[in-house]
Amino acid sequence: MTKIIDGKNAVLGRLASYAAKESLKGEEIVILNCEQIIITGNKKNIEKEFQEKRSRFGSSQKGPKHPKTSEKIVKRVIRGMLPDHRKGRGKIAFRKIKCYVGIPKEFQDVKKIIAGKEKTCKFSQVKEFVK
Repeated sequence: MTKIIDGKNAVLGRLASYAAKESLKGEEIVILNCEQIIITGNKKNIEKEFQEKRSRFGSSQKGPKHPKTSEKIVKRVIRGMLPDHRKGRGKIAFRKIKCYVGIPKEFQDVKKIIAGKEKTCKFSQVKEFVK
């Protein structure tokens, strides 16, 4: 069975832990609107961390690569919540997770799980850190 989650106004960590747990149970997970997922915390600190990670290895392209698109950022956070993603159950669970920017045509008329609520406080969305 496939669970389709609308990520609009959802908190990144909570959404990622839910997706990781469900994929470990054997569920297929589809996350839509990845660019509208919320990252909580101090915006300046988050932006500084993203810039440091991306520029740490310069143009040599050696070392860990850090994602620059919103769907890859979300998938990377989920990967961190799975057991070893290179072997065993973690590898199988990671393959069951799909992330999309916006809503593709095949998921427009399908019933979705709404993960986020309307937020009134200050927050940052994933799309603000994509460059």
